[in-house]
Amino acid sequence: MLIELAYGRDGLTVDLPDDVDILRPAFVPGVGNEAQALRDALHHPINSPPLRELVTSDDRVVIVHTDITRPTPNDRIMPVLTAELEQAGVRPENITLLNGLGTHRFQTDAELRQMLGNAIVDRYRCLQHDCTDDASLVSLGQTSKGHPVRINRHYMESSFKILTGFIEPHFFAGFSGGPKAVLPALAGTESVYTNHGYGMISHTHAAWGITEGNPIWEEMCEMALRTEPHFLLNVTLNNKREITGIFAGDLLTAHKQGTAFVKEHAMVAVDAPYDVVVTTNSGYPLDQNLYQAVKGMSAAVQILRKGGAILIAAACEDGLPHHGLYAELLQQAGSPQRALEMIAEPGFEAQDQWQVQIQAQIQLKADVYVYADGLTDSQIEQALCTPSRNIESTLADLKERYGSRIAVVPEGPQTIPYLAHQREHAS
Repeated sequence: MLIELAYGRDGLTVDLPDDVDILRPAFVPGVGNEAQALRDALHHPINSPPLRELVTSDDRVVIVHTDITRPTPNDRIMPVLTAELEQAGVRPENITLLNGLGTHRFQTDAELRQMLGNAIVDRYRCLQHDCTDDASLVSLGQTSKGHPVRINRHYMESSFKILTGFIEPHFFAGFSGGPKAVLPALAGTESVYTNHGYGMISHTHAAWGITEGNPIWEEMCEMALRTEPHFLLNVTLNNKREITGIFAGDLLTAHKQGTAFVKEHAMVAVDAPYDVVVTTNSGYPLDQNLYQAVKGMSAAVQILRKGGAILIAAACEDGLPHHGLYAELLQQAGSPQRALEMIAEPGFEAQDQWQVQIQAQIQLKADVYVYADGLTDSQIEQALCTPSRNIESTLADLKERYGSRIAVVPEGPQTIPYLAHQREHAS
């Protein structure tokens, strides 16, 4: 049967056996008139007065938004949000859009315009967070776990703070959106390293769909609240990138409603583990590099038997990527076991170690095969994975070698499968 995989910008059609199990999230239709739905959410927020009643004409407003590795429809959200602020009397020169990059690379002007739209970039000041610039960071002391935290100075010095984003299940924070717009998005390097450190990532509750008892999410939440944000605007999306839900208002209450909505539709129970799981990283912009595609691997391994195989299709137009330390750390380690030993060494600290750690944990349980037009065979092997140049032929080989119980997850981590007998751990 023909199956459309979420791959790159245009998708990938593959012909797979009829007896594979197809796992998808429950389809949720879009809200229809997105602009009106956004306005309604701003006028009738969750556990909060309307935005217009909170902001004043004298405010210096900062709007934090996600970067190019996330599918947040910023180009559809920002015109509505900024118009609402201006109608409340805020002058355009007092509105700043702040790209919450965390430790990711800066976006080019063309990428910012692609993300936000020309009208927004031309009308408002657009800044990009720099996690390494001491002058642009403000110390907030330590978290309850003793981790140092510095947050973007412009954000902290603004009189009205708006956090925006996209809610989906997240492989170690439980869910994206909400407090992630502050930590890691606006944090200094050391804050990201400690929040994503070896012990935090290794915690059993640092997993898909879990917030309560998850030390990573709880620290993110603690620090976001310490910065006193005034308003949250998060959305959910379907596989057509249509907005399916809008969760605006109080940070904690609105985000909790959003995660409940996502959990209901994205998490899929299966009865028994599979021998092979074919998956993706949800297509562009989420599959721009193999670093991001670790999320798709992580979702797949949840329902894989020990010693099984994952075949992931990710376009990787941005390479492994060429920036950051993900590829270098994998090459330096040379094996998954050595990668874990290296990261666990006292005092070890490096950018992207969290992604390497999670990939290594996956690879101790599963063999990982990668189909990626944007990577050479040697690059895939450098990342400790096995290259595939044809999904159908690779799967036929895997079926012979690993077994015939096969699942296909066409939309990658938009679907979070879990074993039914472990249902309590998916809540």
